[in-house]
Amino acid sequence: MYTLPLPALSQLLPAAPSAPPGADVELVAQLQAGSEAAFRTLVERYQNRVYRTVLALLGSPEEAEDVAQEVFVEVYQTIDRFRGEATLTTWLYRLATSHALKHRRRARTRKRFAYLTSLFGLDNQVLHEPAHHEHPQAELEGRQQVEILRARIARLPDQQQVAFTLRHEQELSYEEIAAVLHTSVPAVESLLFRARKTLRAHFQATPRHV
Repeated sequence: MYTLPLPALSQLLPAAPSAPPGADVELVAQLQAGSEAAFRTLVERYQNRVYRTVLALLGSPEEAEDVAQEVFVEVYQTIDRFRGEATLTTWLYRLATSHALKHRRRARTRKRFAYLTSLFGLDNQVLHEPAHHEHPQAELEGRQQVEILRARIARLPDQQQVAFTLRHEQELSYEEIAAVLHTSVPAVESLLFRARKTLRAHFQATPRHV
């Protein structure tokens, strides 16, 4: 079984310089020829972007590392089907965002199942009543403010969340985001506008502690 040459992605060095024009075309050809050296080059060149994109969507370094591994496994397994309709970078961003969103949906399903089974026994008898939680007002400062922002971003519709993340975490252009999402630049502008409006409204409506 092939072992992926991935370092601890949560302890990455600064991102590697961008590859020169045409370098990815040659790299894809080498990958499709079965070169493991080319695969190591791919990982070294793109591991930072993939990991940080996934981390921005999931918020957990451990989960992001696992999902980033999944992305590179899929690249290794499916590179023969890559036909160059999009750039290699665009394809990797698509895989990264797709895997991250799938992972989050699976995690939500598991949490819902665990919660229901904690309430009901095998014969559907209620075992205990759910606790009623009070939600204290959060202070929008420092680390806590960042955590609140990430939580609000995670509640955005998937496409708004991906567009917002690619724009503000990865600093992609509108054109690049449109390519990742298979949509138009005006559609990306609309997604970002709605995402920012939702986030702005939330923070304006949240009272601050004095």
